[in-house]
Amino acid sequence: MTTTLFLVRHGETVWHRENRYAGVSDVALTPGGHEQADRLGRWAEKAALDAVWCSPRSRARMTAAPAAAALGLALRVDNDLREVDFGTAEGRTLAELDPATVAAFRADPVLGAFPEGEDPRAAAARAVAALERITARHPGGRVLVVAHNTLLRLVLCSVLQIPLSSYRAAFPQVRNCALTELRHDGGSAALLAYNVPLPD
Repeated sequence: MTTTLFLVRHGETVWHRENRYAGVSDVALTPGGHEQADRLGRWAEKAALDAVWCSPRSRARMTAAPAAAALGLALRVDNDLREVDFGTAEGRTLAELDPATVAAFRADPVLGAFPEGEDPRAAAARAVAALERITARHPGGRVLVVAHNTLLRLVLCSVLQIPLSSYRAAFPQVRNCALTELRHDGGSAALLAYNVPLPD
């Protein structure tokens, strides 16, 4: 049976406006990020969801919590939904990195991934496995999954059979708390909507 997954990037964080890489760091939501989470909760209340899953990072938990509360559901956490570890880029902007590192990353963000960071191929594999587990637990259901910008772009490329090295070009950005709708049956996937703003 096909499961409908609503993939959502967490709300805006204090590093968002400076475009700092936040992977393993636990970065707080801004007041605007909390408002986005509340709007997600109001949307979820009417969306007939069967489950709410999220990354273990606090920014994802805080974004998903209003939705779970609105539905009276337990918030479920899967560690494999965590963001990519950006290694030497963690907490920094591209402008603060060595130019050679930035050039390699821009040329191929997979083969030129940041030093000491997680291999994007491994991150994609663990995240796809997480979605497969979620799909298996909720066959035919409707599930909200709150995760992260880079991880979600890697996932979309993986399940839609787009080369991982194209993730920054194919999906330039997953907007905070926008809805991306994916139909998933554990073996194939179809993208029905991408970056749809939440209703006011």
